[in-house]
Amino acid sequence: MTPPTDDQPPLDAETDEIRTLLRHQASTVTVVTAPGTPAVGFTATSFTSVSLSPPVVSFCLHLGSSSWPTVAAARHVGVHLLAHHQQELARTFATSGIDRFAAPTRWQVGPEGVPILDDTLAWLLCRVIDRVTVGSHAIVLAEPELVHSPAAGSPLLYHRGRYTGLVPGSDGWAGPVAA
Repeated sequence: MTPPTDDQPPLDAETDEIRTLLRHQASTVTVVTAPGTPAVGFTATSFTSVSLSPPVVSFCLHLGSSSWPTVAAARHVGVHLLAHHQQELARTFATSGIDRFAAPTRWQVGPEGVPILDDTLAWLLCRVIDRVTVGSHAIVLAEPELVHSPAAGSPLLYHRGRYTGLVPGSDGWAGPVAA
C-alpha cells in the first residue's frame, strides 16, 4: 500500500467521514412514487442503472422511512428524473409529515395505479423484482416496463448538500450552476 501523497492523513471509514466524502459525488435527483392508500413518494439521489441486458435499475430507501412499508409491498413504482427547474418538487418530496401529492404538486394516476408526476424530465414505470436489505436501507431493484422522455433538458443534480445543475455551453455541457 502506497502512503498518501497529500498533507491529510487517511481517516477511519466511519459514518461522518463517509458522509462528508460522498457529498463530493454529484447525483441525479429523482422522485420515486408507489401506489397505495395513500400513495407515497420520496426524493432519492441513489437512483442508478444496474444492467442494460436485461434492463434493471435501483434506488435505496431507509427502512425507517414513512414510504418504506408501501414500497416494500409495491409491485410497481414510478421513477421520475427531475429537471433543473424542479427544486421545489424535490424539496416537497423530501419533506416529512406533509401530503406530498397536494397542490401545487401536479400528478395523475398512471399504469398499474402508480402516481405519475407531471412535467418531469423523464419517468419510468418499473416492476419491482427484488428488495435487498443492507444495514439501515433497502436496495430496490426494478425492471423498467415503460419509459417516457418528452423533452430534452438539464437534469437536477444534488452536490455538497444543495441542488445544482448543468448549463449548456458552446461545446456541450459546461460547468455547474447553482439551483
